[in-house]
Amino acid sequence: MTDADLAAHLAYVAGKLLLEVRASAMFSPKALGKAGDQTANQFLVHAIREQRPDDGLLSEEMACDGKRLAKSRVWIVDPVDGTREYGEARTDWAVHVALAVDGVAKVGAVALPGLNVVLRSDRPSPLPTPVATPRMVVSRTRPAAEALAVAEALGAELLPMGSAGAKAMAIVRGEAEIYLHTGGQYEWDSCAPVAVAAAHGLHVSRADGSPLVYNQSNTYMPDLLICRPEWTHDVLAIMQRQAAAL
Repeated sequence: MTDADLAAHLAYVAGKLLLEVRASAMFSPKALGKAGDQTANQFLVHAIREQRPDDGLLSEEMACDGKRLAKSRVWIVDPVDGTREYGEARTDWAVHVALAVDGVAKVGAVALPGLNVVLRSDRPSPLPTPVATPRMVVSRTRPAAEALAVAEALGAELLPMGSAGAKAMAIVRGEAEIYLHTGGQYEWDSCAPVAVAAAHGLHVSRADGSPLVYNQSNTYMPDLLICRPEWTHDVLAIMQRQAAAL
């Protein structure tokens, strides 16, 4: 099984497990999120260690012992990206399974179990025809001031959405054009979505245009930009002006 096949298979199966846990109707929304995280994480961790025992592993739901830092190949997973949305029985949550090689997000699969969809880095599809007025995905609960400023400058339509994976895949799926996040994330929030987005021909970078680097000792990542190539220059230029004004 190739790395891409493994990533897609694990993301799909973890998603099915999460749907089964949710269908059990035994939990409050908060308890459901915890149960889902634990169930999916246990499956993903055991499966990756079984199938790729020589690779490193980083999961949101697993304590890191630092051994991954000496590895060239590191699997980075988020068992439930968008725990709140999962607990609320929405569809804008995801499962992330990625492989970073020498710090670069090379292989990724993002499952959207509520939509019965798995998007893969090894099976890119053509981007839809561009639209005249861009759409920006933003947080449902706390849209960042920088994103709101970019939207205003571009005249963009705002699309509130849940998890990072759901937002990024909205760009891949042609439902929006720009995903700018400046509120801070962690490596597992973006590694799989970045691998999938880059494979589909989208721009991926930090908010200042610099590269995204994974498998770092500090897993915090301050910002992220995933967008259609047509809007990359304008978004980065606006961000540069904002930074200069500070």
